[in-house]
Amino acid sequence: MHSDVHIGVHMDPCGHMDADWLMSSTMSLTSSSVAGAELYSDSSSTASLDSSVFFSETTTSCVRDPLDFFTINVGGSRYVLSQELLASYPETRLGKLACCSRDSALELCDDADFLENEFFFDRNSQTFQYVMNYYRTGHLHVREELCEISFLQEIEYWGIDELRINPCCRERYYRRKEQKETLDVQREFEADDGDEDFVGAACPALRRRLWDLLEKPDSSRAARTFGSLSIFFVVVSVINMVLISLDLGEDFGMSDVGFGAPVLFDALEYVCVVWFTGELTLRFLCVRDKCRFSRSIPNVIDLLAILPFYVTLAVESLHGGTTELENMGRVVQVLRLLRSLRMLKLGRHLTGLKSLGMTIAQCYEEVGLLLLFLGVSISIFAMVVFALEHDIPTTTFTSVPAAWWWATTSMTTVGYGDIRPDTAVGKVLAFLCILSGILILALPIAIINDRFSTCYFTLR
Repeated sequence: MHSDVHIGVHMDPCGHMDADWLMSSTMSLTSSSVAGAELYSDSSSTASLDSSVFFSETTTSCVRDPLDFFTINVGGSRYVLSQELLASYPETRLGKLACCSRDSALELCDDADFLENEFFFDRNSQTFQYVMNYYRTGHLHVREELCEISFLQEIEYWGIDELRINPCCRERYYRRKEQKETLDVQREFEADDGDEDFVGAACPALRRRLWDLLEKPDSSRAARTFGSLSIFFVVVSVINMVLISLDLGEDFGMSDVGFGAPVLFDALEYVCVVWFTGELTLRFLCVRDKCRFSRSIPNVIDLLAILPFYVTLAVESLHGGTTELENMGRVVQVLRLLRSLRMLKLGRHLTGLKSLGMTIAQCYEEVGLLLLFLGVSISIFAMVVFALEHDIPTTTFTSVPAAWWWATTSMTTVGYGDIRPDTAVGKVLAFLCILSGILILALPIAIINDRFSTCYFTLR
């Protein structure tokens, strides 16, 4: 079997190849076919290569100990490295190989030929060239055409820490690594909401078909129809919730119609809630692990979306005019606000909303830093503008909380105009406040956008 032998090229200061080195290298390649001890005793052996890549000494005539050099065979490509060079990196796999005994050498490599002092590794030979460069120069680079995830696995195998990557390649490497973490989070997300196991359960075939119908819109035409109906009822419910807040009977003259608009809206509300209740109930009956199902965030949202309707219905049926029940009715009116959670039910069917939720979950550190920067800047600008404006007779900065409100609306570029500075210095400060807000808000946009794109295409 033919295998490549990688040797270093020795150049003189003028850039020409050294004739003595060339002769020595030619003789060493010829002598490489000699087996056993002759390889080590020959004065022209590979161990005597005058190359700074492999050896720091230039001995061409003396006989060297076989353990002074190692032949590393990676995927059929052979590399010759000195023990002194490998021992200078004791934390790496080859550094440990250079310092260990022959008994423990097989634990660090796939195979070994102790007669020729050659060690075999079934790894990627192209990636090992970068490992070789690290041993030779102490610098670890990652080229653009390499897969950073595969490169990470390789350097972890060779025992090289990722912190050794040079700064010129570090930013690209860590960006790709974050994408890998995003994929890992996606796998965990799919594992949590993944396929149910109905083996050993009652009616496994029926429950499997029902589960596919409810949770896998792409599994069949009936499942796609069911998913489309779910989206339709969510949209109708949101529109109906908006129309209920309008007095359409008076505004549009619908009181003269045979049936009133409130009756139609209430009927639509009943139909939508019955659909949502049936959908949630079927899911609950299908799953085997009821506790895990109850802790799932989408299922909690589904429950909170229909719970206010039943609480309101129970309170209205028990209403007897007492003060306690009237107060309970006011609480129920507040609970009606939870109906807006029905819009979040679209996240079960729309990839974009799922991607948004995953992005927010993964970028909590960046969002936290953004809120920290905004909080500090708002406090500074609020205190300064209050000190400048509170002595003006017609000032709107009557207190520090009012100044906080002004700084918040200014830094977020909303600018209601209800509170504004009157002095020239205050207006200059307002300009700096708005400019700072734009810069602070723009800082995490690139990171969040990159995460969102990764999550979206992963889910697609």
